[in-house]
Amino acid sequence: QVQLVESGGGLVQAGGSLRLSCAASGTIFSINRMVWYCQAPGKQRELVATRTGGGSTNAADSVKGRFTISRDNAKNTVFLEMNNLKPEDTAVYYCNTVLKSSSYSSLEEYWGQGNQVTVSS
Repeated sequence: QVQLVESGGGLVQAGGSLRLSCAASGTIFSINRMVWYCQAPGKQRELVATRTGGGSTNAADSVKGRFTISRDNAKNTVFLEMNNLKPEDTAVYYCNTVLKSSSYSSLEEYWGQGNQVTVSS
C-alpha cells in the first residue's frame, strides 16, 4: 500500500557530505513520523534521526551537529543531510515511517530498502 524509496547514498571522503532522500508513495492520509536508521556490519540497527509530523526533530548524540533531518511535505519525502562524515558513519541507512493510509485506519509502519553510505579515510 505504501512504499519507501531511498536514494542519495554512495562513497565519500571523510569530511565530505551526502544527502539521502526517502520518498513515500502510495495511499497516505497523514504521516506521524519519519525516521532514519543505520546498520553497520556486525551491529544492530540503530536510530539516527527522527522528524515528527508536527515538525519536531531529534538526532542521535553520535550525529548531532553533523546530520540534519528535514522534510518536503508536498512530496512526502524525508532527507538526511550528512556533513563532516566520518569513517564510522559507514553503514546501510534505512528510512522508516509511521503513518495512516486513511482517516479510519490505524497507524502503520513501513521501511525503505536500505541505502549504502561508505566513508573513506
